[in-house]
Amino acid sequence: MEIRRALPQDIRELLHCLKMRSKYAVLLVFVISLIIIEKENNFISRVSDKLKQSPQALAEANSTEGSPAPAKNGSLASLQELDAAFSQLRSHLHNITLQLAGDGQPGPRRHVLLMATTRTGSSFVGEFFNQQSSIFYLFEPLWHVEKTVNFLSGAASAVGSAVIYRDALKQLFLCDLYILENYISPVPEGHLMPFLFRRSSSQSLCEEPVCTPSTKKVFEKYYCRNRRCGPLNITLAAEACRRKQHVALKTVRFRPLEFLQPLAEDPRLDLRIIQLVRDPRAVLASRMVAFSGKYESWQKWLSEGEASLREEEVQKLRSNCESIRVSAELGLRRPGWLRGRYMLVRYEDVARAPLRKAREMFRFAGLPLTPQVEEWIGKNTQAPRDGSGVYSTCKNSSEQFDKWRFSMPFKLAQVVQDACAPAMRLFGYKLASSPEALANRSFSLMEEAQPAWVT
Repeated sequence: MEIRRALPQDIRELLHCLKMRSKYAVLLVFVISLIIIEKENNFISRVSDKLKQSPQALAEANSTEGSPAPAKNGSLASLQELDAAFSQLRSHLHNITLQLAGDGQPGPRRHVLLMATTRTGSSFVGEFFNQQSSIFYLFEPLWHVEKTVNFLSGAASAVGSAVIYRDALKQLFLCDLYILENYISPVPEGHLMPFLFRRSSSQSLCEEPVCTPSTKKVFEKYYCRNRRCGPLNITLAAEACRRKQHVALKTVRFRPLEFLQPLAEDPRLDLRIIQLVRDPRAVLASRMVAFSGKYESWQKWLSEGEASLREEEVQKLRSNCESIRVSAELGLRRPGWLRGRYMLVRYEDVARAPLRKAREMFRFAGLPLTPQVEEWIGKNTQAPRDGSGVYSTCKNSSEQFDKWRFSMPFKLAQVVQDACAPAMRLFGYKLASSPEALANRSFSLMEEAQPAWVT
């Protein structure tokens, strides 16, 4: 009887999730409902007939069927099997519902912000959302803001930049892409932008109707890789954004989580924030390769054996770690405005189990994980060992995530550990006590991820 009472509620929830205008989707739900109800009625009728029999007759029937369990246990086992089957069916129907809703107009519009820092694997994780056809994904839209706005040094500068970044994010989530024109020089004419940072990293900007016929006379520094498109028409891009079911943005240029409260409380947005972190020792090792010109003093310190690094270099490292830690601690405290809207993810966990972590992130965001995303993850996490570059998102992720351990000098790891110890403890990164411990792969430098990181 519990199943009978719960079933109508399941159907109501399914209809509530769908709310599709298409008559075919409504018909699908109706047919499935009839099938479920019919199967339940048939099963209950059979159980009722058995229960009406005498205990002796029921025992004989079970004995005839070769079942070693008594009648009561047999009925309970059948009920448990039915309950498990219904649970599996409901889960399957829920996934179908999300996918159907993703292709149609109704359903809640999600706004996902992937917040990270450079060399934390954010481009790789961002591709999970870029591969989802119902999501309008933008790669580093704040790049132009950072390059255009010059701030004075000091605390006021950090506050001012955070406010400008936040307001730009809000407009982008609302599909007001014209905001980017304020940070492009010279100002685009006719809303045509021949220069948009990493346009090719956003499939939504490289597919029809946004991809207009190519113009040979116009030079584009960042153009679509798989097809040649004309200059980006912001009007067409904004219309495409509004047509998509959801919006996702990736940025390494915004850190203070507290400044996002107005966005989380904006009734026009349904914001989900995923903060991606990585072992700061691995981050530094990657940055020293990718941005070698900015780390010449570090290289000089390592090669010439000077006694210590300049204090300003260590302080910059410490400040970076602290800004990440402060935002994460705020998210994990679960303030009311962030409840259900914040998720902390370690890149190492994604690298070790990309499909499982992708499912967790999409479930947190209330989005369907489509076969296209799963296929992309399969293809891009099993790359040849020597076939991926510094900026590539195609890597053998399970082998690459801790490769830095075997090339980083221990004294460099010590500097990072001293500067970033509070953040490392919060994120579950273990300190290496010796060169041997650092290079010993059998010794894990990570604690298990905490369920509380999804808030």
